[in-house]
Amino acid sequence: MGEMFVSDYGLRNCRMRVIYDNGTESNPLFRSFQRALNKDKTSRRITKLDLGPLFSFQAEPEVAAEEELSTGYIYVLRSESEHPFIVQNRSIIHKIGVTGGDVKKRISNAKQDPTYLLADVEIVATFKLANINRKKLEGILQKFFASVRLDLELRDRFDMPVKPREWFLVPLEAIEAAIDKIQDGTLEQFRYDRETASLIKV
Repeated sequence: MGEMFVSDYGLRNCRMRVIYDNGTESNPLFRSFQRALNKDKTSRRITKLDLGPLFSFQAEPEVAAEEELSTGYIYVLRSESEHPFIVQNRSIIHKIGVTGGDVKKRISNAKQDPTYLLADVEIVATFKLANINRKKLEGILQKFFASVRLDLELRDRFDMPVKPREWFLVPLEAIEAAIDKIQDGTLEQFRYDRETASLIKV
């Protein structure tokens, strides 16, 4: 890995020297390489085991045994709704969630579910995690972006008003930056600034 720098969105990045098993080499950006790994269902990586209780085998003593060994995914979705406001802001409206199951199965009935804005959704990104408290992690992420929670009321199939709570007006790069901070244990040192759409150190 080359020298780290910080992008406009507060993301750490650097050039890498990557040597593939066929002997070829390249110098991709770290973030681009990471996205390629996330998209490849067969990819694997070795990570440090000292990144704190959310990501290590050493869970907090007060966490229940059934929670401390759970595995799951942080997923980021984009709506395909034809609602005028969503159409106009589609690129920055994202649902952030955590699940222990298959993300594709979870969204299979999206059109009928107000949680997914009663429309099909696109999986923009997933991050596989192990040895986490999924409920706590989801709460941390949603609290962090609470200032840009989507304020939109829809009518469900029974014509009842529904206000989904897991959608946010935030660019994907900022979500990735927040996940980076969770991984290195420094998220509490930052806040999300809606004006610059970036993470700012408190």
